[in-house]
Amino acid sequence: MSSKSVLNDNSITFLEKYLNNASPTGFEAEGQKIWMEYLKPYVDTFITDTYGTAVGVINPDAPYKVVIEGHSDEISWYVNYITDNGLVYVIRNGGSDHMIAPSKRVNIHTKNGIVKGVFGWPAIHTRNRSKEEPAKLETIFIDLGCSTKEEVEKLGVHVGCVITYPDEFMVLNDNKFVCRAIDNRIGGFMIAEVARLLHENKKKLPFGLYITNSVQEEVGLRGAEMITKTIRPNAAIVTDVCHDTTTPMIDKRIEGDTVIGKGPVITYAPAVQNKLRELIIDTATANEIPFQRLASSRVTGTDTDAFAYSNGGVASALISLPLRYMHTTVEMVHRDDVENVIRLIYEMLLKMKNEDSYSYFS
Repeated sequence: MSSKSVLNDNSITFLEKYLNNASPTGFEAEGQKIWMEYLKPYVDTFITDTYGTAVGVINPDAPYKVVIEGHSDEISWYVNYITDNGLVYVIRNGGSDHMIAPSKRVNIHTKNGIVKGVFGWPAIHTRNRSKEEPAKLETIFIDLGCSTKEEVEKLGVHVGCVITYPDEFMVLNDNKFVCRAIDNRIGGFMIAEVARLLHENKKKLPFGLYITNSVQEEVGLRGAEMITKTIRPNAAIVTDVCHDTTTPMIDKRIEGDTVIGKGPVITYAPAVQNKLRELIIDTATANEIPFQRLASSRVTGTDTDAFAYSNGGVASALISLPLRYMHTTVEMVHRDDVENVIRLIYEMLLKMKNEDSYSYFS
């Protein structure tokens, strides 16, 4: 494939729409509809399951099955307690960061639609600066502009309502994509782009390709755990995000050395099947796609683990996209890395086709 951009204007329009839509864990349906609508021209059929994982399938009758996967859910909050004077306390839905909450605007999702609110915080003038109270789960709260619990409930807000941030997509310095929920709807975007390229370049695969957008990764890889039992794949290539470790307060001795703009990150871990990983590395080298390496102790912490240890063992590998400021509202990735992950998965699939090398993963 040429080194020219694999993304077009329609791709970016889809990415912006897809990222801006809220898709909190357990409530991914609207995002899945957007994703399936975009993917529909490029696949033969779809599979969905009870909890909302969506799978576009190419060549569904082939006996050998290859998954390319990303997860669709974003971190969020739940309404947990409403005080008599109308303030809302929360619990996490996924790994939401209490440190960034104070002064953030929020959307509370109700049956009546979105209710706006803010995470309030005491003014600096009123705090005892010799004993600063840090933001923590027990101290952060949402203010809806109400003065009683009854006013809050009248808006349709109740315990169990899910809460997201409204921060939307932007581009910095021409080549950095910034938004909340890049972790990991960018994965769903990248695998959809692989399907588009296969279709537009008229590439036929001898195996079934299952483009899988899993739910509920942020609460324990649950969507992948469910869908792998339905698909029963022979091999799985998972894409997620990993940390750019060059920003302040990150110890490279612990987190490794990975940087946005220097290419996809290929992971070494017990869940990663060695032959599949080496085939990915060979593909990157042959196609002059830059890549980085990362070691994960015991688990990858991604859907790779769910696929690898399912159905008696599935050959699985992880290609990660380096990202700054994970689990904040300003997650940042480099456009070049996004394009190179797409290229790498695309070329990997063609290498498997041309060399019949997929047969030894069974």
